[in-house]
Amino acid sequence: MTEKTFIPGPDQSSDFRAALGCFGTGVTVVTTHTENGPRAITVNSFASVSLDPPLVLWCLAKDSFRFNAFNSCQHYAIHVMAQEQQDAALKFARDGTDFSHAKWELDASGRPQLAECLARFDCELHTKHEAGDHLILVGQVEQVMYRTGKGLIFKRGQFGGFVDNV
Repeated sequence: MTEKTFIPGPDQSSDFRAALGCFGTGVTVVTTHTENGPRAITVNSFASVSLDPPLVLWCLAKDSFRFNAFNSCQHYAIHVMAQEQQDAALKFARDGTDFSHAKWELDASGRPQLAECLARFDCELHTKHEAGDHLILVGQVEQVMYRTGKGLIFKRGQFGGFVDNV
C-alpha cells in the first residue's frame, strides 16, 4: 500500500478511521445495570488515567444506541477480554441487551461482572467530558480482578492476541 497524507475532515472520515486502525488496541466490554436489565457495549477506547487516585477512562459514541444507558449510569465494570472471548465481544458489539451467551453475575453495586475476562475494573463514575462525537467517561476504580492469559487485540478490522510470558 502507498503512503497517504491528508487533512482530517468530514470528507476524509474513512481515511481517518483507517489511519486510527493502524494502532492495535485491547478489546473491552463495559457493563452496567439499568432499570431495564443489564447492558453491555464493546469498546477499544480504554486507558489508564491515574494511579492515585485509581482512574481509568473509556469513550462512548454519542450516536450509540446504548448512549442513554451508559450516559446515566453511576457504576459500571470494564472487562479486558481474553482471546477466547472474541465471540462474546462481537455479540455484545451487536446487541448490548442479550447476556444469554455469557457467564455473569451482579455485584453488590449492581454491576454485571463477566466471568473469564483477563481483567475487570469495577468503577464508580468520577467525571464526564464532552469530546466531539464522543463522551469521555472517567471512572474511579473501586476493585480490580486480573489473571494471566491471551488478550484479545483489535487492529485494522481484525482480531488477534498475545501470550503472557509469565
